[in-house]
Amino acid sequence: MGSAPSLDERDYVRGGATQTAVKILVVGHFAVGKTTLIGSISEIEPLSTEETMTQAAESVDDLKGVQGKTTTTVAMDFGRLTISDRVVLYLFGTPGQQRFVQMWEDMARGALGALVLVDPERLADSFPVIDLIEQYGLDYAIAVNHFDGAPLRDERALREALDLLDDTPVVTCDARDEKSSAAALTTLVRYLLDRTR
Repeated sequence: MGSAPSLDERDYVRGGATQTAVKILVVGHFAVGKTTLIGSISEIEPLSTEETMTQAAESVDDLKGVQGKTTTTVAMDFGRLTISDRVVLYLFGTPGQQRFVQMWEDMARGALGALVLVDPERLADSFPVIDLIEQYGLDYAIAVNHFDGAPLRDERALREALDLLDDTPVVTCDARDEKSSAAALTTLVRYLLDRTR
């Protein structure tokens, strides 16, 4: 059994630059695309704790409306994205199952905000997620993950269904696409900057 690979500081902080590290949570219900989004955008090899789902999980995790799901996050995902010479985002993806909710409190500590991924076909699954983020006092943006073949939803109807404040950003994204994921995170960061001014 070999030793674990060591992390080189240069993988996480660019040499010579003074950077502000910003902790962002990427949250959402089970099977909404959190791991995919972080994997599509991270400039380092993302840390992923995806494991194969077992038959035991079938009785615990609701797979209704989820096709082809064979793995699930069992701890967290982590990625890094530099958005300017001075600001770097550290992305923490939370597991979506209810049984992992106790981890969220620790992960929320020190976070500036959250990107809440939503499946428009399973909006009700987003209510507990949004409740938790609000309970932790985090500002957030909604990113509607547009799945293949799913109809585009009217933003006003989504806002009403999710009971969002008027200033809460809502964007549509494709978690598999780097540019789309970057645009969603950029929307969140701009919103957070506006909130701190």
